[in-house]
Amino acid sequence: MAVVSTSLSGAATAVTGQLTQFSGLRKSFLKLDNSNHNSTQSLFQNVDSHLRLASSNKGCRGVVAMAGSGKFFVGGNWKCNGTKDSISKLVTELNSASLESDVDVVVAPPFVYIDQVKSSLSDRIEIAAQNCWVGKGGAFTGEISVEQIQDLGCKWVVLGHSERRHVIGEDDQFIGKKAAYALSQGVGVIACIGELLEEREAGKTFDVCFKQLKAYADAVSSWDNIVVAYEPVWAIGTGKVASPEQAQEVHLAVREWLSKNVSAEVSSKTRIIYGGSVNGGNCAELAKKEDIDGFLVGGASLKGSEFATIINSVTSKKVAA
Repeated sequence: MAVVSTSLSGAATAVTGQLTQFSGLRKSFLKLDNSNHNSTQSLFQNVDSHLRLASSNKGCRGVVAMAGSGKFFVGGNWKCNGTKDSISKLVTELNSASLESDVDVVVAPPFVYIDQVKSSLSDRIEIAAQNCWVGKGGAFTGEISVEQIQDLGCKWVVLGHSERRHVIGEDDQFIGKKAAYALSQGVGVIACIGELLEEREAGKTFDVCFKQLKAYADAVSSWDNIVVAYEPVWAIGTGKVASPEQAQEVHLAVREWLSKNVSAEVSSKTRIIYGGSVNGGNCAELAKKEDIDGFLVGGASLKGSEFATIINSVTSKKVAA
């Protein structure tokens, strides 16, 4: 957690500006009338839990401005891409890259290449699996158990990705159960949420994201090893990316939901990362937003130098007081 020298009045002004720019989130937010006065008032009342205000007028060194209290987190989801040769080249690029030290970095290779990557990639970067089964292994053809990914050295697993939800057909409750089992076995969860284009256009972004969050919250007993990844489905692999303001709006709302429905401590500690056509050209502006605590990267993570640029975008959060 970092401290930024600013003023409460300035923070309130910034949030007011964001409130007036909500688009495709929840239609009631666009009308500041009595029906949503309480929710808007609550947002302002809790703004100080999101903006870490300086309690002293003394100057300080540059720090990382984040609402989440952990390190900046960047994950690379390689999806169903790569061959032994191309992955060997990518690992070589990553091993030779100069990476900022104050970032947790994770890559998720295809299952069949996890062992290759684990045995050749620098220990600076941790390994994640792209999926896991809902319980202990057994007669489940084609599935991968948490125990098996642990055996290969995976510290994390990506769950709830839109391709698992909307292509494979996994529902919220099933994903929540997967998360609970992975956590019970000591594997961290990158818990994905996000809305379809039609859901955003219908003003249902918050409703969809909160419903997905609730499924995780109902299933897990602790949030200590969870990173939430907001990935608007309309921005994944399309070349479209949510603007920094759009992403920040949802990240702030997610943090507010965690505060109200789980605990203020979980809200403060949980890192909320953004995914959806993140690349070397847009990562710096996205990283400047306080509630964006990192990224989950798709296609750009297959290019070592560009992925390094995204990892190093943490420097955009470093501000002089």
